Amino acid sequence: MRPVGHRNPVGTVARGVALAVAAVLFLLPFAVLVRDGLAAVPQVFADGELPFARSLLNSTVVAVLQTVGQLLLCAPAGYGLARIPFRGEPVVRYAIVATLLVPTAVTFVPSFVVVSSLGWLSDLRGLVVPGLFSALNVFLFRQYFRDFPVALEEAGRLDGLSRWGVFRRVVLPNSTGVLAAVAVVDFIASWNQFLWPLVIAQDSSSWTVQVALSSLLTAQNPKVALLFAAAAVSILPIVLVFVLLQRHLVRGVTETGLTGQ
Repeated sequence: MRPVGHRNPVGTVARGVALAVAAVLFLLPFAVLVRDGLAAVPQVFADGELPFARSLLNSTVVAVLQTVGQLLLCAPAGYGLARIPFRGEPVVRYAIVATLLVPTAVTFVPSFVVVSSLGWLSDLRGLVVPGLFSALNVFLFRQYFRDFPVALEEAGRLDGLSRWGVFRRVVLPNSTGVLAAVAVVDFIASWNQFLWPLVIAQDSSSWTVQVALSSLLTAQNPKVALLFAAAAVSILPIVLVFVLLQRHLVRGVTETGLTGQ
């Protein structure tokens, strides 16, 4: 009989080999991308037909503003649903959850009509504003704040803080994990958007990086080397954000409390 806690060396080796193979298969496309693209990086920024530097700036502005906006709007909304009792709270909660069941394709055309009527085509406002709110993030923040220690909030109230003061000075400073996790996910999702920017950014000066990348791959004149180089450069901001906040990511997702009621 095998002693408790004894590890099977064959199983350990097999798992190690499986993980190594999976890692190689996962990293191989990135290795090819970097190998074939680095030599053409200077050409990406020198190509007068491709406003790549401008598209990088546009993507950065859009991703940062949407991420900050999501945190500023969704965190207070989630806290209000979790901690502030009001008539109709279940209706509001179920309505928020119900919006998650609506496919994005259903709201795409109405959103375009609204943005177009506001004159926001080929404008950063048309790219940023529709993505400032997320029902999913509201629900995640609500689940997290439901499990937040009530004693900390009561201590803040005893010190004379208002409910908003408790949220701003007590709750938020102790919620860095979930804030960082939501920020990472939102930044990556915003950076990788393609269909909406493709429709809204009709002028090359308002292109995001994903739209600029798509312009390099056409049936008439595919520029594969430039595409690889531009793609290699475009993933650097995502890698940087992930490296800086990775230690918060898993902990923050766990702390959202998806098992809450």
